[in-house]
Amino acid sequence: MTGVAEPTPPATAAGPISAPAAAPPRATPPPVEPVLRVEHLSVSYHTDAGRVRAVDNVSFDLPPGVRMGLVGESGSGKTTVANALMRLIKPPGRIDGGRIVVDGVETLPLSNEQMRQVRMRKIALIPQGAMSALNPVMRVRDQILDGLLIHEPRTPRRELERRVENVLVAVELDPRVARRYPHELSGGMKQRVCIAIAVAMRPQVIIADEPTSALDVVVQRQVMETIGRLQRDLHSSIVLIGHDMGLMAQFVDRLAVMYAGRLVEVGPIREIFREPLHPYTQLLISSLPVLGKRGVFRGIPGVPPSLLAVPPGCVFHPRCPQVMAQCPQQIPPLVQVAPNRWVACHLHEAAL
Repeated sequence: MTGVAEPTPPATAAGPISAPAAAPPRATPPPVEPVLRVEHLSVSYHTDAGRVRAVDNVSFDLPPGVRMGLVGESGSGKTTVANALMRLIKPPGRIDGGRIVVDGVETLPLSNEQMRQVRMRKIALIPQGAMSALNPVMRVRDQILDGLLIHEPRTPRRELERRVENVLVAVELDPRVARRYPHELSGGMKQRVCIAIAVAMRPQVIIADEPTSALDVVVQRQVMETIGRLQRDLHSSIVLIGHDMGLMAQFVDRLAVMYAGRLVEVGPIREIFREPLHPYTQLLISSLPVLGKRGVFRGIPGVPPSLLAVPPGCVFHPRCPQVMAQCPQQIPPLVQVAPNRWVACHLHEAAL
């Protein structure tokens, strides 16, 4: 496997020693079952102006221990995917169809009480906007205990409070923070409290919805380093949601690109940055600033479409610099064009 030759058996007076019988071929290990599987997920919002399809037929797998990024412009459906994974879509929103399987448990058919037992234990959310996510009239200790008590109501209170202290230390906060209210904490400390709540039950999947928004760049880096260390310690998987391609390049293993509610490209992060296949992905990467290169920042021309009136065919075709005749007429399916590479673009139909 490494290309190193087998050693030659030593010779004796009686002749060379016979080589041992070849070992029986090893059985091919079974494929690793994904810890999160999403199949044909669709979510819509019913408004007075009409139906808004926020997530349209989204499918992806997340293997154990993998960091996956979900990236796209504002309004692309990223946060709606996160809320759907947690079963937190509220009216007028509705999950129209699909399957979500978390650690072998299909979550969409579960009752509300059954889903409460899945949250935090199997899948947890680090929400966007720590200040609005935390209860301003509850101490930090009680907000972490709230989730622990739902899952372990018979565990002695002293033991649960010890675990609160431990999880605060794990997110690099002084245990005395447990006695404080959210308004007594800085933005970075509030975000770490949200991380502590999310990992308190050691979930297999962590959804991080723009966890560094509204933080300065130094604190952003510190928070992402904390999330990465916790993910390794817990052997969990992460779905990182955001619009910062630079952050994705530094943190995730795989990338899924969304546009107007649909996935347009999925693949390993290094391969996508080396050779982006979809024109939208190419424009997202080219819009990143380059050190040592002065000039006007390059943005993506045009604006994302209204989800009340999605363009026919490929949703990106009004902004695409490589638009072709069939683009306004046919919706390109998300298909595999290379090992671990998927793209929804008519440019790559010849590769099938």
